[in-house]
Amino acid sequence: MSAQQRMGGRPRGGVREPHMSREELKSSLGKGSTVWRLFSFIFKNYKIRIGIVLVCIVVSALATLASSLFTKTLIDDYITPMLSMAAPDYSPLAVALFKLGAVLLVGVVASYSYHLIMIFVGQGTMLRLRENLFSHMEDLPLSYFDSNSHGDIMSVYTNDVDTLRQVIGSTLPNLFQSLITLISTFVSMIVLSVPLTLVSILMAVLTVRVTTALGKISKGYFVERQKNLGKVNGFIEEMVSGQRVVKVYCHEKKAVEDFTVLNEQLRSSAYNANKVGSMVMPINGNIGNLGYVLTAVVGATIALGGFTAWYLCGIGGATLTLGTLVAFLSLQKNFTRPISSISNEINSIAMASAGTDRVYGLLDEPKEVDNGNVTLVNTSVSESGDVEVSEKRTGSWAWSSPYIVPSEPSDSGSLRGTPLSPPRGCRGVDGYEASERLVPLRGQVSLQDVDFGYVEGKQVLFDISLTAYPGQKIAFVGGTGAGKTTITNLINRFYEIQEGTITYDGFDVRTIEKDSLRRSLGMVLQETHLFSASVLDNIRYGRLDATDEECKEAARLVYADSFIRRLPQGYDTVLAADGGNLSQGERQLLAIARAAVANPPVLILDEATSSIDTRTEKLIQKGMDSLMKGRTTFVIAHRLSTVQNANYIMVLDHGRIIERGRHDELLDLKGKYYELYTGNQITQ
Repeated sequence: MSAQQRMGGRPRGGVREPHMSREELKSSLGKGSTVWRLFSFIFKNYKIRIGIVLVCIVVSALATLASSLFTKTLIDDYITPMLSMAAPDYSPLAVALFKLGAVLLVGVVASYSYHLIMIFVGQGTMLRLRENLFSHMEDLPLSYFDSNSHGDIMSVYTNDVDTLRQVIGSTLPNLFQSLITLISTFVSMIVLSVPLTLVSILMAVLTVRVTTALGKISKGYFVERQKNLGKVNGFIEEMVSGQRVVKVYCHEKKAVEDFTVLNEQLRSSAYNANKVGSMVMPINGNIGNLGYVLTAVVGATIALGGFTAWYLCGIGGATLTLGTLVAFLSLQKNFTRPISSISNEINSIAMASAGTDRVYGLLDEPKEVDNGNVTLVNTSVSESGDVEVSEKRTGSWAWSSPYIVPSEPSDSGSLRGTPLSPPRGCRGVDGYEASERLVPLRGQVSLQDVDFGYVEGKQVLFDISLTAYPGQKIAFVGGTGAGKTTITNLINRFYEIQEGTITYDGFDVRTIEKDSLRRSLGMVLQETHLFSASVLDNIRYGRLDATDEECKEAARLVYADSFIRRLPQGYDTVLAADGGNLSQGERQLLAIARAAVANPPVLILDEATSSIDTRTEKLIQKGMDSLMKGRTTFVIAHRLSTVQNANYIMVLDHGRIIERGRHDELLDLKGKYYELYTGNQITQ
């Protein structure tokens, strides 16, 4: 496969359609891997509490069993004998009832205790899952967010995690109690009557078959429901954030129509899921009632007929007395009740299973790969004059590398640099010993023969080669989709190139730790994003250890100070979501101030002044020039007037650099740049 075949165009966001055929859906239902992972996660974090819960469940189940078995004793040992007495003594019966009451009280306390503990476990599990989800999400590559709706991702945190609340707090303990009750009741039934136990088993098998069949169908619909819920949330999130655009283009009716389609898909899948789930309880209830009647008829026939054959009795040859029959019928209810309980929980089980699949689907997304070993460190000069690593922020940076030390960056103004070679005396390759060395951070960035595509099948960059030397200003111009922003994304390693190399101060960027790489790069994006915090905190986002005065100085540098002071609380004004209470230009000024306080050696300005009026642009241009002084700067601009003073201008077209040079040189060529600058099309 060629390099071009491996590459593709950039994904454009929106909901990733997780289409699944009915056959694939059915095959996935039996795996249950995510459910077992959830159980393991719960047990790992709450071993002691789960142990206490299991003990309480056993106690509660045995207390319930004791009350059923007491029926036989009550009838055969107390009521029946007392019927033939002229003056019956009720004191033995009262003592027995008191003991039974004490047993039941213990069962009630145990039941309350394990339900209370499981509520704590359920909420704690949701807390830990959300923390794990958020921590993992922060390590995901940008490509994941390009191909998934933000609303759909948010739905995992809210709806999908919340489906686990009921299943952990109520369903799981109920299922375990049902299992204990089934086992203990089954043993007791065999002791009382073997033939009646066989009748109960027959009806139980029928109930299980019905529950299993309906459960699989219901699970499929619940999987569809959770996915459709994510789509609805994603659509609503897009409409809320884009409401201004909707109204500008009178798109309200079409938005309602699109929402109606998605909402109907959600309603349909939810209806089918709940319809199938709701069928389980009445069907199993009627099967249980049929089994109860059948057991009563068979039992009454045996008891009234006085059969004593061993195969019609319980273990030990016990005859089927009236008390035994009543006790057995009570046990038979206890035997079918757990199965009915499982049936009643089928909706929450299916929903939780679908939610668990989506939660672990996000947790299983591969993290952003970072194999870099070169790190960015602060340096200072010791008393002896040696450069050494400093624990404090000094404003002087260096690369700390266990690899070969690259050469001093050239002061040449040429655009196409040669591969950097190690200085004399440096060892570290081809059998030479490697040692950690410090290389001053200067800001030389070089791209050599870079090819790239966002997705397989369509290449977007072709043979990109350029070198930006320390302090130079490199501008990228070209039409929409030419590849300007893509190049800056590759320098940041938001995406990995398929062919070629990108070096930073001589180091291949793939050998530089991503946090260190991005900390050395200041970026002002075309689409600004501000947080729901004070103006000061939004500026400090560029460098979290910056003082208040440093943040204010950065604002003054880019001429944002004047409008900030006019805000109700000045720098302490809390911004609305994404700075909604500011103009677009003011938001962009804050984004520029954020980059200024970071004070990086390399700046990337992606249409940094696109939303600022001409007068404001002139005011901040001095601040921008001061900010760019001594720094390597990459500028993406549609306003060509802002890049006339660039050292070199790269003209891109369909992913290729078709022209390069200074402003005057490119005008003299009368090529693509001339057309963009003058608006006059050159005819060949």
